[in-house]
Amino acid sequence: MANPRESELSYPMGEALPEPGSVLEVAPGLRWVRMGLPFALDHINLWLLRDEIDGPEGKVQGWSIVDCGICTDATKALWEQVFDRHLDGLPVLRVIVTHFHPDHMGLAHWLTERWQVRLWMSCSDYNLARVASGSTVGMGGETAAAFFGSHGLTDEDSLAKIRARSSYYPSMVPAVPAAYRRLMEGQVLQIGGRSWRCIAGYGHAPEHISLYCEDFGGGRAAGEALPVLISGDMLLPRISTNVSVVDVEPEADPLSLYLASTRRLLELAPETLVLPSHGRPFRGLPARVDQLLEHHQDRLAEVMAACQAKPCHAAELLEMMFKRKLDLHQTTFAMGEAVAHLNALWLQGRLRRERGSDGVYRFST
Repeated sequence: MANPRESELSYPMGEALPEPGSVLEVAPGLRWVRMGLPFALDHINLWLLRDEIDGPEGKVQGWSIVDCGICTDATKALWEQVFDRHLDGLPVLRVIVTHFHPDHMGLAHWLTERWQVRLWMSCSDYNLARVASGSTVGMGGETAAAFFGSHGLTDEDSLAKIRARSSYYPSMVPAVPAAYRRLMEGQVLQIGGRSWRCIAGYGHAPEHISLYCEDFGGGRAAGEALPVLISGDMLLPRISTNVSVVDVEPEADPLSLYLASTRRLLELAPETLVLPSHGRPFRGLPARVDQLLEHHQDRLAEVMAACQAKPCHAAELLEMMFKRKLDLHQTTFAMGEAVAHLNALWLQGRLRRERGSDGVYRFST
């Protein structure tokens, strides 16, 4: 759902978008790359940070990449154009991944091998990526179909397609680097002489890492202070971040984790420039956090009212929660999100959950 209060945000780069295989300079030493995705959400933003590291013969100048795109030949070819034309003749020094989802993790193995550098990401998401690249996690296969069926998705065609998606994650993340460096909450990275603080966020992924630089500097106005947040998927300007329950953790409460993580972002400078994974760079962080918190409180109230009227399962809430026609890919995310709202209310003791003789969980007051 598009943000109805988007006018409260500002977009300092206007309507500008990087061309395929090219970059836009956000500030000196900070470049924006955009790669396509084969979904309704048809792009991902990736970031280049001017960097230097200690080498055997002194400082080595280059770039750090933040997030990777999915593993396709087309994405590799676009990266090669970026390398040839937009790195000022310098190498890549490290690859940072915010979380394990395939649009962020997909080409990490290729990029690290291509440049003989290390992957940096959280422990939880690194290890989940290793598991998922050999099978799948919450996105397809027999267990995913059974999980969705237990929450009321009974359409046989949809369930058959979900069963057939057992290679969904490996198709976009066929390999994971054999070694990595761990990122953790509160850790400070020195990237190009600037300090970037790791902010762990929960609910969208097990241990999503956003990066915050309190004063990047070098804004478009001379001498302009520029606090910057590379927010990954934790804070997006136009759509709400997907927060889903999946089959491997069916009693999880990711929504409460996500809301707590989002509230913490209010501690950052209100003028922060937010660099999201989807959409355009924006200002208005406090307003966007308030919008997202209000959005989910409204959703929770709608779900509560529906379950007060009669016992409900997740599938019958989709039409109320999502006011548009959903394809199968969107339906799986929508189902996970509907269960997340139901589980939050259930685990808070505001709803009860019962499994009927048909094997479907229904929630009621």
